[in-house]
Amino acid sequence: MARFQNKLVAVCRFGTGIGFLVLIFAVLTQVLGRSVFNSSPAWTEELTRYAMLWTIAFAAGLSFRSGDLVNVDILSESLPGRWPWIMRLTSAIATVGLCAALLWPAWRYTSIGARQTSPVLRVSMNLIHASILVLLILLMVFALIRIAEMLSGASDGRPVANPDRQE
Repeated sequence: MARFQNKLVAVCRFGTGIGFLVLIFAVLTQVLGRSVFNSSPAWTEELTRYAMLWTIAFAAGLSFRSGDLVNVDILSESLPGRWPWIMRLTSAIATVGLCAALLWPAWRYTSIGARQTSPVLRVSMNLIHASILVLLILLMVFALIRIAEMLSGASDGRPVANPDRQE
């Protein structure tokens, strides 16, 4: 499982990095166009939005893993005994449940995009809408990994403080 998780993390980091590079390129082109040439290409706005969606899709699972998602744990971590562990497990299970419940609507949303193209870039919108589906799948997989690690005793369910360090 560790090998699968390491490969998944590597893919997500690569996807996040590519998304950021495209985002930086599009925004830089837009800013230079507006400030230097008094006109920015129309495609930069679309590309910025799409790059942001894909960056988030790849980064959400990594953020879940590292604890960088919004998490109000002041109550759960102050409880005695095994309660913090139970609440972390319940949270991971709820994350899987929510992602699973949204998979079919996200699939339908992605499928609808096959009949549309973006106004400026002329990209099939199912490629853009698929970012939501990918986000849900990756977030669900990272939550399932946390659940498996917690139930096997390999982890207490706390986010990975230093994701680069292998224990």
